[in-house]
This record gives sequence, C-alpha cells and structure tokens, in this order.
Amino acid sequence: MARELTVTARPLPSRLEGLDRSAPVWIIAAAALLLLMLLPLAWLGYLSVSGEGGLTLAHYARVFTDARLQKALWNTVVLAFWSALLSLAIGAPMAWLTARTDLPGKRVIRGLVMASFVTPPFLGAFAWVMLAGPNAGYLNKLYRELTGAETPLLNIFTMPGLIFVVALYTFPYAYIMIVNTLELIASDLEEAASILGASRLWVALTVTLPMVAPAILSGFILSVLQALALFGSPAILALPAGFHTITTQIWALFQYPPKVEMAAAFSVPLLLATALLLFLQKRLLGRRGYAAVGGKGGQRRQIALGPWRQPALLACLAVMACAIFLPYGILAKAAFSRAWAQPLTWDNVTLGNWSFTFLSVSTQTAIVNTLELGILTACVTGGSSWATSSWPSSPSRPWSSRAWSSPSGSSSPTRGRPSCSTAPCGSSSWPI
Repeated sequence: MARELTVTARPLPSRLEGLDRSAPVWIIAAAALLLLMLLPLAWLGYLSVSGEGGLTLAHYARVFTDARLQKALWNTVVLAFWSALLSLAIGAPMAWLTARTDLPGKRVIRGLVMASFVTPPFLGAFAWVMLAGPNAGYLNKLYRELTGAETPLLNIFTMPGLIFVVALYTFPYAYIMIVNTLELIASDLEEAASILGASRLWVALTVTLPMVAPAILSGFILSVLQALALFGSPAILALPAGFHTITTQIWALFQYPPKVEMAAAFSVPLLLATALLLFLQKRLLGRRGYAAVGGKGGQRRQIALGPWRQPALLACLAVMACAIFLPYGILAKAAFSRAWAQPLTWDNVTLGNWSFTFLSVSTQTAIVNTLELGILTACVTGGSSWATSSWPSSPSRPWSSRAWSSPSGSSSPTRGRPSCSTAPCGSSSWPI
C-alpha cells in the first residue's frame, strides 16, 4: 500500500519580519522632542551670542556685570530658596498630620490642599493685593478701624510678602510628594522603636524622617523649580515694589525698545539653574532604592494626637484660610461690587462684572482661547505620554523601558521581594 506524501509549504519570510514595531513611535517622539525643545533652546543660545558684528559674548558680560541684572538674579535666588523652605515647613507637617494621625477632617484638608494646588498663583497674588495692600487692603483697613493706627499692618508689596504668597501656592507640591510616601510606609518600624523606649520626636527623627527624606528633597527641588519659573506673582507684587526677578526682567527687556539678545542671554542662567537642580535630583535619588523590605505588607496605624487634635486642626485651617478662604472670599466680594474697596452694601452690589465677563466679545474670546489651549495641551501631552509608556520596548533599546520607571532607577523595584518604595506607588511617576 503506497504511502501518501504530504508536503507543507512554508510561508515566505515577510519583509517586515525582524523589524522593530516600536521604531516609528520612538522616531516620532524623538522628532517631537527635537521640534518642541531642542530647536527653541538652540535658537535661544544662538540669539544670546549674536550681535551686529557677528558672534559675541558681550551680552553675557553685561548680564554678570550690570548691577540691575545682578540684583534680579539675587532676588530670584532669595525667592526660590525661601519660598521652597516655607513650602516644606507648611507641607511636611500637614502631610504627616493627614497621613499618620487621627486629625479630624482629613479629607476636607486634602480637598482644600488640592484647591490650593489648582489655584493659579497669579490669581492668589491678585487676591492678596486686595487683602494686604498697604492703602486699600481689606485687612489693613480693618486693622486701622479697630486700632486707630495710621500705618498699615501688612504690606504685600515686599520680598517677604512675595515669598509668602508664592509659598501658599507652592507647598502643595511638597505636600503631595510627602503624603504619598507616608501612606506607603508601614508602622512596624515606628512601633518597634517606641517599644524600645524611643520618644515620638526621636522616632520621627530617626525612623520616619530617613524614609521620607527622598520625598522631602524632591518636594523642595520641585518647589524651587516652580518658584524660579513664576512670572505672574512677581509681576503683580514685585514690579509695584520696584524690584525684579529673572522672569519679570526678561519681560522688561522685551519692552520698547526690545533687547532680544539681552533677554536671551539673561534667560540662560534660569535654564542652567533648572538643569542643575534636575541633575542634582537625579544624582542624589536616581540610584537609590529607599525601600522598606518586609515579609508581608505591614499595617499603617494612626497616631493619637490626644489634646493636640484641635490645635493641629486649627493650624491646618489657618493655612487654608490664607490660601483659599480669604483670597476666594475677597475675589467673590469684588466680583459683586461696583468698587471693591468699599463695603458691600446694596448700593455697591452689581452684576455688571458678570455680564462683562460672559457677554463681552473680548472676554468670551479669552475664555474660548483658554479652554482650547488647556484641552489641546492635555490631549497632546496625555497622548504622547501614553504612546511612549505603553508601547512595547525592544531589547535593542533597554532605556525605553527604564525611562518611565521608579526614581530608584529600577523598572521593577519589587521583583522577588515585597517592597515599599518611597516614590508614590500606585500613582504617577515623580514629576522630576
């Protein structure tokens, strides 16, 4: 009986076989990066060294020898450092209170912190002009009526006033970093230290603080970067006071007659400071794990504040009053007033401000432009982030899978063992 011979034809190899399917995504991402970042920075660098006779370093020489420009640089350093320090002083205790203690109303406090986070800093600065302006500020008028004094109690048009206002809307950055970390740390080590006789202060300094140190450092750096880049708050508070920061000085250099080359040279120190801070953050935190390793997930027990519950709550509400209640209250009063500095009587109440806001062609156009800018920016950044983070990487580009990993530099920090990283696990990557 003859055997039947079955012949199976092998498919011809495809031309696309062996090609990296993620290559188009990374090519598009690299082109977008080149177009959106490197090209403007390169043009900025070229402008900073260009002159009528060709390339020159005269603009940089003037930046570092002109007393007025040096003062603006120093003012920026002072503003960034002290506002970031004040942000930590506010955000770190509030993060500990809302994450590790039995503070009443913790959800309300968190919601108010998020309200401060989304409040534009220039809007807060504008509100504090109406609250603490030396002449017509509401708090100063109230102080004069109660005490009969002629001098104002507060003057927001000063460097301390500017630092105060910037910190009110910068501390949520430090708060978010620290509170996410504290929620990941189990209470076992702290309880063990307490059983061995350590006081609460000593436990906080020797156990809790080292574990949240990466988050504190990142929160500080992020607050510094935010303060360095601010323009609205210094424009509202510093310019009337007669001093500049880097951002307002760059704006002044564009006024008539414009000095574009000087503005480009003066912006380079801001770029270098930003790059240096990012490098320090990467250097200090990029290769460290900061993980608490245990056999299984530990419990997070709340610390009883005892008689300090109400004072702690009042302290948190006082911060929120400065960041939310007072600014939004004075803005609401001004929105319904013919003259915002006058008492809100029936003769002073009006809806004309609202009709101007929603019926005027110029304000309607501004609202539409703002919504379009926000929606398009969110779509572009969200889509590009999703594409580059979710697209499978290839063995030839191991950096593509590490680009979106944890701050410790490991794409799988819990491989083979339970771990609790101080980065905000379960949430987005560190912003810096």
